[in-house]
Amino acid sequence: MLVGGISSLLLQMLHPAVLAGVWDHSNFRTDMHGRLRRTARFIALTTYGGREEAEAVIARVRHIHDRLGGILPDGKPYAANDPALLAWVHVTEAISFLNAWRRYVEPGMPLAEQDRYFAEMAQVARALGAAPVPFDRAGARRLVDAYRPQLRTDARTREVRDLVLKGAQADLLAAGLQALGNQAAIDLLPDWARRMHGLPNPLVARPLVRAGTLGVAQALRWAFR
Repeated sequence: MLVGGISSLLLQMLHPAVLAGVWDHSNFRTDMHGRLRRTARFIALTTYGGREEAEAVIARVRHIHDRLGGILPDGKPYAANDPALLAWVHVTEAISFLNAWRRYVEPGMPLAEQDRYFAEMAQVARALGAAPVPFDRAGARRLVDAYRPQLRTDARTREVRDLVLKGAQADLLAAGLQALGNQAAIDLLPDWARRMHGLPNPLVARPLVRAGTLGVAQALRWAFR
């Protein structure tokens, strides 16, 4: 889940208004991984939690979004509860988490199940106020393509990128696992998104990254069982 969360956050930050919301109203500089954990918790509760839990966390997020907004560097206003911005956040999360699942858990996931996943995730997105919302994998790809002309990178994007991918400092094992997870997240990004971020993804290293991440994922599943 962390690999998918990192990948989705890197995609989200390419949208200037989403980046501005994080820049203006988040403590990402001091607690970036806390943000990732909160995103993972939201996904977990809305996916696996009971109806009351899911509705409560959605209501909390909507209440926070209703109070957040600001002005972009080009002078345009933005609002965190803008349905189009919520749709970009939703589709990047849905695609990233599905891609991580398919690569490291269920490579042979049937297309019908992938479409069902997007249809089920759409219920959460609509409850949050997102629009438009894709209901299948093809619709998600079309939505991402529609947003691409709006995406940008600048000094703020690069600062957030570096903080997202910042390695652990003290624990060598944690640093190694985090570096592996970061590279696995980069590997999940579309080629155009990696280029926008200026992130390398050497072809020769991909099998090692994927094999290492798969091994860690299998070990964690075994430990939890």
